[in-house]
Amino acid sequence: MSATVTAARVPIGTEAILELPRSFLIRESSHRILDPFTSEKLATLGAALRMPTGARVLDLACGKGELLCTWVRDHGVAGVGVDISATFLAAAQARAAELGVSDRIEFVHADAAGYVADEPVDVAACLGATWIGRGTAGTIALLERSLRPGGTVLIGERYWRLDPPDQDTVEGSYARHKDELMSLPGLVENFRDLGWDLVEMVLADQDSWDRYVAAQWLNIRRWIDANPDDELVGEMRAELDTAPLRHVRYQREYVGWGVFALARR
Repeated sequence: MSATVTAARVPIGTEAILELPRSFLIRESSHRILDPFTSEKLATLGAALRMPTGARVLDLACGKGELLCTWVRDHGVAGVGVDISATFLAAAQARAAELGVSDRIEFVHADAAGYVADEPVDVAACLGATWIGRGTAGTIALLERSLRPGGTVLIGERYWRLDPPDQDTVEGSYARHKDELMSLPGLVENFRDLGWDLVEMVLADQDSWDRYVAAQWLNIRRWIDANPDDELVGEMRAELDTAPLRHVRYQREYVGWGVFALARR
């Protein structure tokens, strides 16, 4: 395989429309991991899975490809990453070249929603983008379509660390309603009810959240300073005015995030 970015499952001539809004690209411009996960936690997860050399990994909504690039380097696996953002995939391609693993990774420029691998994989992952399957259950079902019998699904998902006391807390935590997130026990129970065993997990902590979102504030501020006349400045300025307080008042205290390894019963 090659780390060249290819377009797949997209009609010829439409590839250019596959991109995230500019605000996403600005917000996460300096990030390698586009979730509240540190490189140490990502490494812990990779080691915990005990993947055999040569295992195949599919990462849907792979972002800048840090999971695949580091796991291919550290564990001798091979991988396919799918993302809608050409900008993020260019960064993933560069990272693969930097780590010397381009020959064992393919990056596909496509909408991950509905994407199914051409060949069954040993690990099928979606970390922090369960909207591609319209929620946790739908994303697990989508991942299973690419999974070999006996393989592992990885799902990254938010949950309530603490029970939100009111709607202000719910909305301040970037949820529309309380039932949009489960508690951690509720999430684990849901995996069981869907017919999966939880076989490993690595959870983010408050410091992980800080490293993810605080870096966004610096990215936004530096972009505003460098682009004072851009039409997006008003939107990004409004975000910077509110996001730090919203994080420390609500998200940091009330919302957890983790990656859960599942095996079909």
